[in-house]
Amino acid sequence: MMTDFADSYLGALESLDFAPRPKISGRLSSFDGLLMEAVGLSLPVGTVCRVGAVNGSVEAEVIGFRSGRTILMNLGGPAPLLPDAPVRPVGAPGEAEVGAAMLGRVVDGAGKPIDGLGPIRGAGHWPLAGKLQSPLDRGRVLEPLDTGVRAINGLLTVGQGQRIGIMAGSGVGKSVLLGMIVRAAEADVIVIGLIGERSREVADFLETKVAGEARKRSVIVAVPANHSPVLRIRGALRATAIAEAFRNEGKKVLLIMDSLTRVAHAGREIGLALGEPASARGYPPSAIAMLPNIIERAGVDVNTGGSITAIYTVLADGDDGNDPVVDSARSILDGHIVLNRHLAERGVYPAIDVGPSVSRVMSDIVPKEHARAAQTLRRHLATYEENRDLVLMGAYRAGADPAIDAAMACHPAIMEFVKQAPDERVSLADSVAELTGVFGG
Repeated sequence: MMTDFADSYLGALESLDFAPRPKISGRLSSFDGLLMEAVGLSLPVGTVCRVGAVNGSVEAEVIGFRSGRTILMNLGGPAPLLPDAPVRPVGAPGEAEVGAAMLGRVVDGAGKPIDGLGPIRGAGHWPLAGKLQSPLDRGRVLEPLDTGVRAINGLLTVGQGQRIGIMAGSGVGKSVLLGMIVRAAEADVIVIGLIGERSREVADFLETKVAGEARKRSVIVAVPANHSPVLRIRGALRATAIAEAFRNEGKKVLLIMDSLTRVAHAGREIGLALGEPASARGYPPSAIAMLPNIIERAGVDVNTGGSITAIYTVLADGDDGNDPVVDSARSILDGHIVLNRHLAERGVYPAIDVGPSVSRVMSDIVPKEHARAAQTLRRHLATYEENRDLVLMGAYRAGADPAIDAAMACHPAIMEFVKQAPDERVSLADSVAELTGVFGG
């Protein structure tokens, strides 16, 4: 009778196509607080594992291999781990939750909601590293994007699908400018990645910059500076993956990442921990090589008609414009907006330094009259800056050079055009009308 029962039970399992699934497990052999080494484990890079027992465990991600050992990086805080602690995989590598279910939500670098609104239900999935796309599937940038900022709309017009950087030192007004753009930009979906910033700034940005109607069409990925470097990189990849999925639906997406430099810093921490040689400013090659992999995922998709307009903040350490991250980003991006500390000290906000700033697609997306007016303003501003000290010292006599006279006369109007209150919104049409009205003659 027992034999009959066993035969019927095994037959039922066979009919269900049951296959045993043994649990994969390894042992912790080394841990220095951040980097772990495990033996007896063979997993692909990017796999998330749980290390330790239930009452004292932490999550870690596989980041490489060395001498037959699997190298993992701690994703959480301190944990009372012991030698030979069990290491078990808990998640497949490389997917992000995406789709309309994400709108209005705030998640961390691991995709877990941190806004207290409960679990996210009905979300789709998209590879964290994105889907490889042919260059021929990328469309040209032909339509302008209204940012609501007069100086950008008029002098540095941004196109739908453009990648542009906001470059400045600390405390010059990057976050304020981003808030102005978030509140006013005309986009179907806004994806915001707050990577490596102070926790206080994350809360302030959410409460003051992303409120009201903007919050309903936004997805925020927040990974503060005290989180693991792996989570900071995952946060940047997750924000980009969410934006890609919306673009694949044909939507006009605005992706804002604050900041690209913190992502590079996270790459530097991981690279140095893995023993990579440091090069310029202590950055290993992998940290700088990671930037184009993130930036190049934005743009126009000719198959769906959707676009990702990406705005990245780039922190210039010590206001150094030749910082490796600044230099690398400038070479990849389709334009850059430079914020000047001296302008900020004189009360000019946003402190946009028009001279060194450029939008590489502006000539393709604006009428000739608009382009000529912007060039006239730039010419007057350059003449003023070149001769400002001469005039202040009294070495210049009015009337000696008509170009200098015109530049001195126009300068107050130029500064008024650049200035804008944080809560003020100036449409693209109004910005162009004001610019051509003063400098279009």
